Amino acid sequence: QVQLVESGGGLVQAGGSLRLSCAASRSIFSINDMGWYRQAPGKQRELVAGITSGGSRNYEESVKGRFTISRDTGKNTVYLQMNNLKPEDTAVYYCKAEEWKYGIRYNSWGQGTQVTVSS
Repeated sequence: QVQLVESGGGLVQAGGSLRLSCAASRSIFSINDMGWYRQAPGKQRELVAGITSGGSRNYEESVKGRFTISRDTGKNTVYLQMNNLKPEDTAVYYCKAEEWKYGIRYNSWGQGTQVTVSS
């Protein structure tokens, strides 16, 4: 498995921007999928954005056009650029890595970073 450390969260006003970083303890080149999830109080954790090893991206409907996921294999880091933030984006954001080895799936999670958007 891989250790993941998120950073970049904070308090921002509605309409503002933040960039989250997810630093991995080793190369992410071969990791099948990496993604950003979020969990608001009283709600289930949901996928916000994902990126595959081939570079394909997918986004939760409400963040399309506002959030961008990217990865830098040289820095073993995945980013989430969040623009035009809304109060409903307030949540703890988690980074996840999914690997498949010999038919077995391995999931690794970071500890989370708080994002708070004030109105």
